[in-house]
Amino acid sequence: MNANTETKYPLHEAAREGKTSTAESLLSANPKLAAIKDDDERLPIHWAIAYNHPSIVELLISNKHFDPDVEDGSGWTPLMIAASLKNAEGDPIIDLLLKKGADVSVRSVSGQNALHFATSKANLSTVRTLIANKCSARVKDKRGQLALHRAAAIGSTPIIQILLEDGKSPVNATDVDGLTALHHAISEGHGDAAITLLKAGAEPDKRDSSGVLAIDMAPDNKVRSYILQTAEREGIEL
Repeated sequence: MNANTETKYPLHEAAREGKTSTAESLLSANPKLAAIKDDDERLPIHWAIAYNHPSIVELLISNKHFDPDVEDGSGWTPLMIAASLKNAEGDPIIDLLLKKGADVSVRSVSGQNALHFATSKANLSTVRTLIANKCSARVKDKRGQLALHRAAAIGSTPIIQILLEDGKSPVNATDVDGLTALHHAISEGHGDAAITLLKAGAEPDKRDSSGVLAIDMAPDNKVRSYILQTAEREGIEL
């Protein structure tokens, strides 16, 4: 961050630090401050969300010229930033943004939608909210990955189940390396996630671009044995 940011952009500083009264005073004196981007190519709304200050977010979105899909310099919308907050702390802000008409279909420069970001941070309630508001689980990013690939990579069985429910996400889709969600789950050592995927119809005989089966990507014999034994017990053929 530019060393002069705080003096050049007082509303941005107030948004980062959660100084609601200061933000109110600044906006009252000059409402146009909300539409100025700082040296990091961010508006005050981006900072208010990134630092999780709902009261300032409410203040900023009440501006009649507020654009709920305005992007920062990295192509992130307010919704994407809120979806990326840890422990689903952005859920109240997401509700505010959705009420303001935030577009769940907007993608970042990397091709990700808000569901990718929420999934990466294992924000289960956020994932539920986004899906309930028609955020697609079928969107692939520029690496060809669905939110399901991310859920598998972090081993979140509950999110995997939500993404696969009612056919929201294809279970055997491959990314640019030919990896399925099953490949990602097993390579990261997430045995339970792998079993969940197999129960949902993941094909164990699919090979990646190098011809490698998912089970052969197990990081050690313990993970491999757990998956093979559990699959056998569950009547799943590998």
